[in-house]
Amino acid sequence: MGILSILLFFIYTYGLGFTATAFLKNSENFLERTLMRVGLGIGVFIVLTIFLNFLHIPLHWWLILLLSIAYPLFWLARNSSKIDLNLKLTKSNIFILVVLLLFAFSLYMYAGGAFSYPWLEDDDPWLHAVGSKYIALERTAYTPLPGEKLFAYMDPYPPSYDILMGVLHQTNDSINWTLKFFNALIISLGVIFFYFFAKLFTKSAKKALFATFVLTVIPSYLSHFIWSHALVPTLYFPTFYALLMIGKDKRWVYPASILTASLLLLAPTQTVKFGLFFIIFVGVKMLLEKRLLMYEIAAGAAGLLLSMLWWVPAMIRWGGFSTVAALTGGVEMKGGVITGERTLSSVLKHVFNPLSGSATRPYSFNDFFVAKSQNMINNPVGWGIFITILVAVALIGCIIFFNRYIKQKKWIIITLALFAYTFLGVHGARLPFGLIAFRFWMLLAIPTSLLAAEGAWLLAGTAKRLKIAPWLVFAVLLLGLFFTSGIQKYNINTSIWLASQIDPNEALQGRGHVWLTTLPPNTKVFSFISDSSVGTSFIIGFDKYSCDWCTNVIEFRDGIAQRSPEEIHSFLKRNDYEYVVVDFKFARNAGTNVTNQKIQEMLQSGLFAPAHQGAGVIVMRVG
Repeated sequence: MGILSILLFFIYTYGLGFTATAFLKNSENFLERTLMRVGLGIGVFIVLTIFLNFLHIPLHWWLILLLSIAYPLFWLARNSSKIDLNLKLTKSNIFILVVLLLFAFSLYMYAGGAFSYPWLEDDDPWLHAVGSKYIALERTAYTPLPGEKLFAYMDPYPPSYDILMGVLHQTNDSINWTLKFFNALIISLGVIFFYFFAKLFTKSAKKALFATFVLTVIPSYLSHFIWSHALVPTLYFPTFYALLMIGKDKRWVYPASILTASLLLLAPTQTVKFGLFFIIFVGVKMLLEKRLLMYEIAAGAAGLLLSMLWWVPAMIRWGGFSTVAALTGGVEMKGGVITGERTLSSVLKHVFNPLSGSATRPYSFNDFFVAKSQNMINNPVGWGIFITILVAVALIGCIIFFNRYIKQKKWIIITLALFAYTFLGVHGARLPFGLIAFRFWMLLAIPTSLLAAEGAWLLAGTAKRLKIAPWLVFAVLLLGLFFTSGIQKYNINTSIWLASQIDPNEALQGRGHVWLTTLPPNTKVFSFISDSSVGTSFIIGFDKYSCDWCTNVIEFRDGIAQRSPEEIHSFLKRNDYEYVVVDFKFARNAGTNVTNQKIQEMLQSGLFAPAHQGAGVIVMRVG
């Protein structure tokens, strides 16, 4: 279905990553250079498209393609004789091949689970479908009606995730497939990017490989849930890779700045989390090295400045407080005015409330120690028995060998600081204030995986002194990790997920909307209630078309319960809609009696014919 889109994704990202790093000192390994340029290119893609949007330049896929390949083709024309792939079967390349196998396993797991049912899941993915569809068709991330929040994850919410999906959707006919496949691909690519970051950070390919295996199987490192947060940890790794590369070539400050900006343009609360992660990483590194890391600090400052390409215009359009309020969720706005009763104080209390976040709760030791096959779908929790033991061993080792680590393994001290930060973040529900604690689990998985690798080496060293073969220790650990963490992670990601939390009793059947998949892609289907907010219809998510952002549609829906069948039919025919949907969500707003009466009026008018009736929904063909 989307072979062209997949090919273009790698052309976009590699081309942009190449353009950003061709003039720098790169890794001598061809595979590392190539794969990391894809990761760096994702960040460049985000900042580039935000910049084009800022200039009101339409976000056409072919324009992104031209910008992606322009410099690589120029470079190739001038340097074709200098190309050296250097693809020998070295130990380094064998390690990379193992990492690629872990990537393949991850993609198989995430994509297999996502495509095991026809619907999207929960609520956020449906909302991303609407925003991505709008960008794919309208080529802009700005709302068509200034001051009205039409999209949950766009304007003033940074639209980077929807822009990426929208551009990719321009070259295939299914937003459903685009979201499912590329979300799984992006998460899985993080496995590759993590390895190269960890290798550079720890200065050990072996430890990096082991840590990558841990990240692959740890349950709390993301699920295939479709939301902007899925892109966040994937971009951590090329970002901190670029920061570490500054030590080899100061000019890496330029891509590091761009990647930093990309992480500030994904999700508001994750922006704060990343900022603290960045400060701790660079701050502790400065203390250990006893020098001012001017270029790393400059990368952070420049990234913050670049991110203003979105944030400043958003605040101008919405007003400073209105922007903050709209980003917190649950704040209704119209005409740039908050229609709810929230004050600035209440908004801040909402964000920093210890129990803020839909899945936040106090976590116990058992939540970490025992990985479960039944888990949260948006951000699973838990590590598993063997990961917990390895982290405990590493922490004990850090206490015993602290002075040695400060002198010889500074990366361990930085990792400990990051572990403390994210571990406390996960326990936000037990602290005086939190920052949506459950979303820290994906970030905690990063230092946890690194510490688990150190714990494994400490155990292997102890075993060696006891005359036990280290390879036997690693064999037991790998098997234990797979059976106490990997299987549980696989089970949750390949199980059937609900189509929505709004009405779980009917969600397994897609609430009757699954029938829409029998219609050709982009068939025009009108819903009595908007497709653009939580708990509404699934027209766009099932690959049909409804212009929910069109002024005439918005105005016509207002008071539709009072409109006659003739008036409704005339509007739908005039706008080329072939089907109309009335479902239980409309009934919740208008009342069951009004809804049933309207359906009967439409069917008795002879202007509409029943096409499908399922759980909580009736679809009528426009005559």
